[in-house]
Amino acid sequence: MSESLYKTPKLIELPSIGSSVEGFISVAEYQKNIPFEIRRVYWTYFTPQNVIRGYHAHKELQQIIFAVSGRILFKTEDEKGVVSTFTLDEPKVGLYIPPFVWREITFSHNAVLLCLASIEYDEKDYIRNYADFKKLIKNEK
Repeated sequence: MSESLYKTPKLIELPSIGSSVEGFISVAEYQKNIPFEIRRVYWTYFTPQNVIRGYHAHKELQQIIFAVSGRILFKTEDEKGVVSTFTLDEPKVGLYIPPFVWREITFSHNAVLLCLASIEYDEKDYIRNYADFKKLIKNEK
């Protein structure tokens, strides 16, 4: 398994600078509030409301995911079998997801997901079958 700062999913809140008069800005910086070097950034949008996406885990990839617009619900299962739910609905709050965490993601209308990723896209890093995920985490223990 890859080394990651945290072993389970957790919410990370970035500083929010500004006011309701001028608007706000939040900044993500490697080694300040992002626990890995950012190697890839992507976003998803126009996902129909209540469509569930995800259904995968990663072997090496670490991510912090933000709902920069709308609401995004995450159901995660870590390598110990702990199931958690997280609601992202504030642009300054991201969900850190370490390797070997299964995720299912539900989007609200007009939700925009922004992901900061620790490695470039690599199809071999994906675990797309839940039974394979359970088998791999059992073998890693």
